[in-house]
Amino acid sequence: MQSVTGVSIADETAGPHGQSPLAGDGAGTGRLGDRLFGGAAIGAGAIVVGLVTLIGVFLLSQAIPSLMKNEANFLTSTEWSVGGEHPRFGILRLLWVTVLSSLMALAIAVPIGIAVALFITNYAPKWLSKPAASTVDLLAAVPSIIFGLWGLRVLGPHTDGIQNFLRDNLGWFPLFKETTVGSSTTIFLAGIVLAIMILPIITALSREVFAQTPPTHKEGALALGATKWEMIRTAVLPFGKPGVISAAMLGLGRALGETVAVMILISSLAQGTAFSFSLFDGGETFASKIALGAGEFDTPQKTGAYIAAGLVLFILTFIVNAIARIVIERRKAFTE
Repeated sequence: MQSVTGVSIADETAGPHGQSPLAGDGAGTGRLGDRLFGGAAIGAGAIVVGLVTLIGVFLLSQAIPSLMKNEANFLTSTEWSVGGEHPRFGILRLLWVTVLSSLMALAIAVPIGIAVALFITNYAPKWLSKPAASTVDLLAAVPSIIFGLWGLRVLGPHTDGIQNFLRDNLGWFPLFKETTVGSSTTIFLAGIVLAIMILPIITALSREVFAQTPPTHKEGALALGATKWEMIRTAVLPFGKPGVISAAMLGLGRALGETVAVMILISSLAQGTAFSFSLFDGGETFASKIALGAGEFDTPQKTGAYIAAGLVLFILTFIVNAIARIVIERRKAFTE
C-alpha cells in the first residue's frame, strides 16, 4: 500500500524496536552489519588520506632544512653537489629528463594501447581475444630490470637507424639535435622502453571500458548504416574516453616513477656537459637520481637534498592525477 506521496506506508512506519523508518539512501537502518561496513569504509578512506598526508609532511620536514642551505636555485640550476659546507643542487635537468621520457612513452603507448584494446574487443574472434588479452597482460608481470637489460642489449643497437634518421632530417629541431651520447644510453631509448612497460596498463583498462559499451549503442549505429569503424568512432570511443584518460594518467604515473630500467638505460655519465633539450642526450630522472645517490645518505644535509628531489616528484605525480580527475569529472558532467 502506498500513501498519497507515493511512498510505501511500511517505509514510513517505525521498526519493531523503535528504529527510524527506512531512508531513501539506506542510512539509519540501525543494522549492525551496516554500521560495521560503513565504519570500515570510512576508516579505510581515512587511512589512505592519512598516509598521503604523512608522506607529504615527512618530505617537507626533511627537505626544507637542506633547501634553506642550498646556494643554487633549486628550480633552475642544473648543478648537483651536496657535499661540503656549500651545497649547490638544482632539479632543472632532472625535471626535464623525467617529463620528456614520460611524455614520449605516453605518446607511443596510448595510440598502440587503444588500438590493441579495440582489436581485442571489436575485431578479434572469440577464440583469439582471450589469449591476446592474456598475452598483453603478461607484460605487466615482467620485472623492470629485465626491461632495462633488454633495452640496453637488444633494443638499443637496433634504434641506431631511427635515431640517425631523425638527427639527419630533423636535427634543426631542439628535440632531435645531435649530441655526443651513444644511441644505447639516450632519453629516446628510455622513452621507448617506458612505453612498452606502461602498455599493458593502458591496454587493460581501455579494454575493460570498451567492453562495457552498451550493445544498444553499437547496434543502433550499425542499424543506421554505419561501418564498423564509424560505429567505433561514434559509439565506442566516446563512451570509453574517461576510461582511456584514466588509463593514460596511470601509465604516466608509472613512467614518472620508474627507477631501475631508467637507471640502466640512461645515466649522468652519458649526458653532455651543457643542458640540452635533445632526446638523444643522456641524463637522470628523479627516481634514478635518488636510487643512484643512495650511497650518499650519510648526513642529514645530503639526505635532505635527495628528499627534496623526491618531494618534487611527489608533487608532480599529485598534479598529474589531479588533472586527470578534473578531466574525467568534466567529461562525466558533459555526458550527463
